Amino acid sequence: MSAKTRKTELLSYLRRAILTLDLAPGADLDEVAIGARFDLSRTPVREVLRDLDGLGYVDLRENRGARVSELSHTTLRDFFLAAPMIYGAIMRLAARNARPDQIAALKQAQDAFRAALRGDSAANRALANNRFHEITGQMAANVYLLPSFHRLLIDHARIGMTFYQPRSDAMVSNLTKASDQHDQIIAAIEARDEEQAARLADRHWALSRDQIELYVMPSALDVPLGALSRQHSA
Repeated sequence: MSAKTRKTELLSYLRRAILTLDLAPGADLDEVAIGARFDLSRTPVREVLRDLDGLGYVDLRENRGARVSELSHTTLRDFFLAAPMIYGAIMRLAARNARPDQIAALKQAQDAFRAALRGDSAANRALANNRFHEITGQMAANVYLLPSFHRLLIDHARIGMTFYQPRSDAMVSNLTKASDQHDQIIAAIEARDEEQAARLADRHWALSRDQIELYVMPSALDVPLGALSRQHSA
């Protein structure tokens, strides 16, 4: 296996491990151990980490090595403020700009999401949902929004893992609703209906919002996250 292939595998491994919380927020990354595991020298490991730093998965610290990007109280407040606005803008632009091949890819991602819901792990459900929304970002094709959207998707996957581990009938029902909303989003994008796409973005965010708030324990924060998120998604 070539070094290039091993670098690609390392990149995929770290992305998945971070998104699914196998690597916890704030965890230090041992470059030597990572290199040994993937049979890579320190230079290609650092190249991968720099790429992930640019995307928001990790933080590279001067003279202190790399760590998984944190989910601080400030980050979480910013997340709840920004999420409904960014999702709405992305969906509007997706409805305006989507190409036929991207719509086909979105339908394939939705098929994978449905399959994951039928019996897969919480991690694979979260990853399938993440892939669906990544494609809507590609459709939007806005150089100003995409970096923020990519970072939003990373943190949404991490703090939304509770959504994909349903512990009640109501939570299971929400998974079905999420899948139905994906279908409605696809239909709105195909119809070039920007207003409907934006409305669906709000509904889709609201569906998972309350369960995400359980993860972040709003009582530990300086402001009520529920109030913040509802204020900006109303």
